[in-house]
Amino acid sequence: MSKNTSIYVKGVEINVSITNGNDYISLTDIAKSKNSDDPRFVIQNWMKTRYTIEFLGFWELLNNPNFNRVYFDTFKNEAGSNSFVLTPLKWIENTNAIGIKSKSGRYGGGTFAHKDIAFEFASWISAEFKLYLIQEFQRLKDDENQRLNLDWSFQRTLSKINYTIHTDAIKENLIPKLLNKDQINLVYSNEADLLNVALFGITAKIWREKSPSLSGNIRDYATLEQLVILSNLESLNAVLIQQGKSQKERLITLNSIAISQMNTLLKNIQIKKLGNASK
Repeated sequence: MSKNTSIYVKGVEINVSITNGNDYISLTDIAKSKNSDDPRFVIQNWMKTRYTIEFLGFWELLNNPNFNRVYFDTFKNEAGSNSFVLTPLKWIENTNAIGIKSKSGRYGGGTFAHKDIAFEFASWISAEFKLYLIQEFQRLKDDENQRLNLDWSFQRTLSKINYTIHTDAIKENLIPKLLNKDQINLVYSNEADLLNVALFGITAKIWREKSPSLSGNIRDYATLEQLVILSNLESLNAVLIQQGKSQKERLITLNSIAISQMNTLLKNIQIKKLGNASK
């Protein structure tokens, strides 16, 4: 079952397709904010870079057991060259990707991507556009919660935090732990797990082993604050890679930043709650 809706971001209509509880946002509509005449080229230019290929591949590795890693490695090695061209359809057909979908039709057609990927694409368009997109998307989900009484993850997490943030136990569970020497010395297989360890203190594989009764992956059970910080860590990690920092150095830095940002977020929520209580 699927349904379509739309949001408006800086005057641009962005179509959102909801399928089996997963939100897919139109990359074609987002690209129109940069080139309204031919948004396809905007998407293809984004997909030419090695960073984009790695991001798409890591997302699939975390969420898609049928992902074809052979073609992923091929595309990754070719990315960045002048002759390299990659379309969404080519990516889907060769890698069995599920994070990006191609929909036909004059109305509501185009290239759609899971919200994680769509937010990353919007960030490539501009940081300002990404923030507006997230804001409008969250407003859409809030409206759906009010109309349908859905237990959507953002609203659920925010509600829980507003009621329990004052307890020390919750603070200890939310704030990332400072990694010990053994955790730092471990070599992780990919950059996605590097971020998982920096924020959650655990790899995706170990989480699955410890949580056999839960479906999905570790990030599906993250709080709103953790998701915000995770997005920040992804961008920061890219900068650290460009600076030539080793994986161990990046892990230590990202873990420290995650702890600092979570403390700041919790402090702001407490201040807001106290302000509301005084009214």
